[in-house]
Amino acid sequence: MEVFSLISLWFIPVLICFILLYGTIKKVATYERFVEGGKEGIAIAVSIIPFLVGMLVSISVFRASGALEFLMRIFRPTLERAGIPAEIIPLAIIRPISGTAALGMTSDLIAIHGPDSFIGRLASVLQGSTDTTFYVLTVYFGAVGIKKMGDALKVGLLADLAGIAAAIIVVVFIFGTK
Repeated sequence: MEVFSLISLWFIPVLICFILLYGTIKKVATYERFVEGGKEGIAIAVSIIPFLVGMLVSISVFRASGALEFLMRIFRPTLERAGIPAEIIPLAIIRPISGTAALGMTSDLIAIHGPDSFIGRLASVLQGSTDTTFYVLTVYFGAVGIKKMGDALKVGLLADLAGIAAAIIVVVFIFGTK
């Protein structure tokens, strides 16, 4: 285990030194390229701010309007019959929208039910099994100017659904229910 700790500690500095050394050997102006990359990074960060603000406002409206609770009431009976705890529903709904909100929900579920509970394990696996589809579409597609994202949205949400199903199956298979 000490070897992995040592590797993880030195990996990034060694990688940076390797890149700089390789660039110098290839006669690339590494500092100038670094500065150009920094300028591009700042420009991209500024260009995605409106998309981030729009997404954050949408999430706030979704939660404050009661739409999340409404969806929970709709899906609760079916999922509980299948042995899936209703407490996971908000996490499954929010995860494709916001990683930060989902992480907060996961932390709350673990704090309430414990990390070794069925809900805690399911929340943890679910957190790592799906992506923030709406964030990716909003920020990355918006940054490069892609307007038609309907097919990407469908595929992303289908992948999220598959991730949720896989998380449930894996947790039940490995740990059992409750």
